[in-house]
Amino acid sequence: MGYRTPAHRAVAVKQVRSALLASRSAILTTHLNADGDGAGSEAAVASWLRGNGSEAWIINPTAFPDSLRFLIEDEDWIVPAGSRRARDLCEQADLAVVLDTGEVPRIGRVQESIRDLPTVVIDHHPRGDNPIGGTSLRDPQASATTELVHDIICASRGPWNDYIAQGIYVGLLTDTGSFRFDNTTPACHSIAAEMVGRGVQPETVYTRVYGSAPLRKYQLLSRALETLEHDPDFGVTWMTIPKDAYEELGILADDLDGIVDIPRSITGTQVGLLFRLTKSGEVKISFRSNGPVDVNLLAKRFQGGGHVKASGAVVAGPIDRAIERVLSATRAAVAQMDKARELG
Repeated sequence: MGYRTPAHRAVAVKQVRSALLASRSAILTTHLNADGDGAGSEAAVASWLRGNGSEAWIINPTAFPDSLRFLIEDEDWIVPAGSRRARDLCEQADLAVVLDTGEVPRIGRVQESIRDLPTVVIDHHPRGDNPIGGTSLRDPQASATTELVHDIICASRGPWNDYIAQGIYVGLLTDTGSFRFDNTTPACHSIAAEMVGRGVQPETVYTRVYGSAPLRKYQLLSRALETLEHDPDFGVTWMTIPKDAYEELGILADDLDGIVDIPRSITGTQVGLLFRLTKSGEVKISFRSNGPVDVNLLAKRFQGGGHVKASGAVVAGPIDRAIERVLSATRAAVAQMDKARELG
């Protein structure tokens, strides 16, 4: 039995498809520190819009990841936020497309540039407290935002090309943890199989995304492992990225990918955490859940958010105080969940 767009999202798919196809010049953006789903969604939508005769420009609040630039059909489509060219393109555009997030704070400085544009939101995260308005296709039941992008393109009967298929596949691959997390649905596998049928080579893509890394990433990991701590009473494990190592090694945002999975993987861990100090003096926290604890709700306590199993937040420093606050809230969340399970 082949994949079909779920009935509950069919109307929204049609509305978003119509809004996209009516655009002649669109600005695409995603959340701070774009991941494979955000970048893959942008790559697929940009190529599809261009294939339909529209202009599409990618302007992100933070730099497009170097490790994912292979997804982009033409690197000239990526324009640095805050540049004169970005300002000009936003003034000339007739639509903004926000992918893989639907929250105002998550698009950072890009919000100011697109605030006067009609907006389309395509996202699979739970709706937060400060949603972006406009026409939207939001469905937390989707395994990745690229699943929703796939529905839109299918509803338009293409056109398809290698970059569209690859972008959709990478979004599915990365947001499901290489098809191992519990958001790996039959629909996800069906769409991934379709993309392979359209020419995606899984081994090649896996190698580009996960199969190589600069030496500095492992040097940083070595330093970070020295900070690894585990609380067996609550099943909480955490690690801190040393600020001096971050600066000494010339670490890029891409180099942090996957490091939070180390504390998450420790036996007995219910919640894994990764802390790092930003250049502005704030503390970025990555939350990962192995069990029933909803880290999206946990992150929201710190004005963050994301998924039930994977979320993030940024809080004020100093870092020792931030770690103390987050650990206290995490232990309380674990204790509450354990109590609920005991009560049946």
